[in-house]
Amino acid sequence: MPWYTLLVLAVAAERVAELVVARRNAAWTRARAGVEHGRGHYPVMVILHTGLLACCLLEPVLADRPFLPALGWPMLALAVLAQVLRWWCITTLGPYWNTRVIVVPGAGLVGDGPYRFLRHPNYVAVVVEIAALPLVHTAWLTAMVFTVANAVLLAVRVRCENAALAQAVPA
Repeated sequence: MPWYTLLVLAVAAERVAELVVARRNAAWTRARAGVEHGRGHYPVMVILHTGLLACCLLEPVLADRPFLPALGWPMLALAVLAQVLRWWCITTLGPYWNTRVIVVPGAGLVGDGPYRFLRHPNYVAVVVEIAALPLVHTAWLTAMVFTVANAVLLAVRVRCENAALAQAVPA
């Protein structure tokens, strides 16, 4: 299990890197009259993602979950691909990417990178990661509970983001 602990800690470090990028990008967008939407659901999102990482570490130990190679290796591949997609989104959006919904009025929608194919590719990465990361070490209960909780949160988040973009982006 030490390698799985390192994997989860690496994902936690990646989250910290995201927050650094998000803070810098928030300052950039606010300097351009960026408006934040959906502040109410943001703390829930932080709790959900923090809880996911904690439960990824706890469930395998507390429930004595084994590593099953036939499940673990494919889930590891999906978790890594989710990270690749996430950073493709971050680099494509550049200073417009954020963990918060901050929209600069009049800025156009980005149609490059993964946004050529999907409206919300970052959320695809999140969905895949939340399902796959716990299953790397057979934490099926964590995968199930957080997948359902994330689906509820994403319903709110996507609705908020779509409404904010519709208000701010010229037709």
